[in-house]
Amino acid sequence: MVFVNLNYFLKITTLLFSIGIMGLVLNRKNILIAIMSIELLLLSVNLNFIIFSVYLDDVVGQLFVLFVLTIAATESGIGLAILTSFYKLRNSIEFKLIKINNLKI
Repeated sequence: MVFVNLNYFLKITTLLFSIGIMGLVLNRKNILIAIMSIELLLLSVNLNFIIFSVYLDDVVGQLFVLFVLTIAATESGIGLAILTSFYKLRNSIEFKLIKINNLKI
């Protein structure tokens, strides 16, 4: 069995988390990229929970990951449903069009 150092996995999750943060910070127009960046953030945190759950030989981290994945899937489904209905109304999903003051239905 090959043993990999814990620091290797922590560097990977840190890299994934920073890519997700950069996707949120640098993205100014497309809301789909923002949703994907949030998902990347949640998945990197989940990977961290799994790594420490295996490292500490504890099941609580894995159960917590199950709950977080359920919430993330629900958030993605509702977000994409809202985007689909908004696209049908406005034919665009840019950030600057999604403001409460400009939304006249």
